Amino acid sequence: MFYPAIIYVNMNFGIITLFPEAFESYFSSSILKRAQKRGLIKIKFYNPRDFVMDKSRSRSYRGSSAKWPGHKTVDDKPFGGGPGMVLKAEPILKSVQITQHPMSSNSKVILLSARGKQLTQKMASVWAKKYKNIILISGHYEGVDERVKKILRAEEISIGPYTLTGGELPAMATIDAVSRHIAGVLGKAESLEEKHGSYPVYTRPETIKWRGKNHKVPKVLLSGNHTKIEEWRKKHQN
Repeated sequence: MFYPAIIYVNMNFGIITLFPEAFESYFSSSILKRAQKRGLIKIKFYNPRDFVMDKSRSRSYRGSSAKWPGHKTVDDKPFGGGPGMVLKAEPILKSVQITQHPMSSNSKVILLSARGKQLTQKMASVWAKKYKNIILISGHYEGVDERVKKILRAEEISIGPYTLTGGELPAMATIDAVSRHIAGVLGKAESLEEKHGSYPVYTRPETIKWRGKNHKVPKVLLSGNHTKIEEWRKKHQN
């Protein structure tokens, strides 16, 4: 008798975002697409606007008195003044709550923010081994109401010493970095090595002629001498 294989999802990613469409092309291609198809990772989106119901209000528009539908407001002016708008706490808290994983011991909530601790390879590796569910809150505008971080005990994370217009790109980068450490996502285990990609690499052809000049592969890489190749890579490692 044939029994179908049972696929266990190794990691659930829940993304809290106002712009779920921004992720479509990245997660629908290459390695992460295959990882989802094989059931190694699962990615779901939760839009805070879905948990807000503004009251309809009457306005005159070109002479009519038709009712405008609610705008599902998720932001407001900051207390104390200042530029921009701040994402409200309740829509985000409700979005995280619906994931059903926010406070369990094998779950981690990450608030993506320019002022957060910078993501590292080591952090991504630890999270992949320690957690079953990772929830990422993509900040926008001037930030997220600070009470979200406190209530959810979220860790504030950035992906570099710069400011972006939103947390969608950091969310993609974080999921990519963590997914690489999940068994079966990458084709070869050696691809996980932290030194991977930190030294110059070459492929065929051995010589490229460009604008009248020959550009050759270093001879040591063609020698077949693995000891010398390793020494060369260490010497040129960043």
